[in-house]
Amino acid sequence: MSLHDLSAVDLLAAYRDKTLSPVEVVRAILDHIAAWEPHLNATYRLDPEGALAAATRSEARWRHGEPQGLLDGVPITIKDNIATKGVPVPLGTAASDLTPAPADAPPAARVREEGAVILGKTTMPDYGMLSSGLSSFHPLTRNPWDLAKNPGGSSAGAGAAAAAGYGPLHLGTDIGGSVRLPATWCGIFTLKPSLGLVPIDPPYIGRVAGPMTRTVVDSALLMSVVSKPDARDHMSLPYRKLAFDAPARTPKGLRIGLLLEASCGLPVEPQVRTAVEAAAKAFADAGAKIEVMRPFFTREMLDGLDHFWRMRAYLDISALPEARRAKALPFIVDWAMSAKQFSGTKVFKDFSQIMVTRQAAIAACEPFDYVLSPVSPVAPFAAELPCPTNDRVRPLDHIAFTVPYNMSEQPAASINCGYTEGGLPIGLQIAGKRFDDVGVLQVARWFEEARGPQKPWPKPPAN
Repeated sequence: MSLHDLSAVDLLAAYRDKTLSPVEVVRAILDHIAAWEPHLNATYRLDPEGALAAATRSEARWRHGEPQGLLDGVPITIKDNIATKGVPVPLGTAASDLTPAPADAPPAARVREEGAVILGKTTMPDYGMLSSGLSSFHPLTRNPWDLAKNPGGSSAGAGAAAAAGYGPLHLGTDIGGSVRLPATWCGIFTLKPSLGLVPIDPPYIGRVAGPMTRTVVDSALLMSVVSKPDARDHMSLPYRKLAFDAPARTPKGLRIGLLLEASCGLPVEPQVRTAVEAAAKAFADAGAKIEVMRPFFTREMLDGLDHFWRMRAYLDISALPEARRAKALPFIVDWAMSAKQFSGTKVFKDFSQIMVTRQAAIAACEPFDYVLSPVSPVAPFAAELPCPTNDRVRPLDHIAFTVPYNMSEQPAASINCGYTEGGLPIGLQIAGKRFDDVGVLQVARWFEEARGPQKPWPKPPAN
């Protein structure tokens, strides 16, 4: 197996046995990135010199049997909007002023403290408000499974980088599906944690940071690091050391809901439905009690969230000088500026849909231990589009399966469960009750073992 294909767990074992060195691994991964990156455009501020220097320090620590932490020498990328000290945080938009970040944000601080080798940052669309690799600041990020397709977003570069083998660990963020959508369309694993479990700065309603990896066990390892406390997140939970590395849990006897329709947004494509139903059958064959659920998310909820986010974006974008505003992606500017006419009453009612969504999601999931569903109703779409609908009026119609769990604060994972006729990945969402992140990982580990062989990871084009 090539070095860039090794998991973080495998790398740490090899460092411990002295059969591999961090410098050797980082050099191999940087070479692999160099072969892929002209085609993918997944990175921002790739830092080969800094990565090799960090790998050299790690190599010395391993030589003396004194690793710095749980991730010593393991390569990682970090999303654009997770601040790293000294690097500007453009938020995917050319309207940014590119002021260098004064400090690491909590997730970046934790991985650095544990000795991880930060390769650089990864791309995202303007303000993180698109499920796309399209950005006014970053070059267009593409899907390694098919360069004509979109990797999804907003953690676009992280999803593409994980699938392409830019090292084993990647950090993204999610407020409506932004780690799970790239995960489903790039065929990787991710966990959107329960709100407050992973400290983040600045915190916001529904916004979390989460691991994006090829394997469940690597995400579990990364969760054990980024879930450590940080006082800057005033919405974070009291710290508890959780057994993220708990073994796989057989679904025998579990009550599992199967949600195949969202009742609003884009209809579920037949190939997506077929893959999710096949995954549910695997759970049933293993002894789970499967019950098809009624949809609980409504058009009013989805439009309320959309319009509230428009107003939030409108306030930010309208405050920019005209010259800077003109640099932002026109799709996002038009979407945001449509909120100018909204009344205070409307914005209040739209904001209130957050609590309505939260109540509906928790009530719908209460009878079940876990809920299975598609992550996205559709397969990967054209790379150049800002979203599957390419519609400023209905830009969020693909997030009806994902966004409820941001508002309800429940953990939800995406794991590959099949492929389209064209060989593109399809993700299964596994959602659990609030704070049952360990349980979601355990069930995902079982499915990872039960689902059978996967297609080989994509390789860089020959030319």
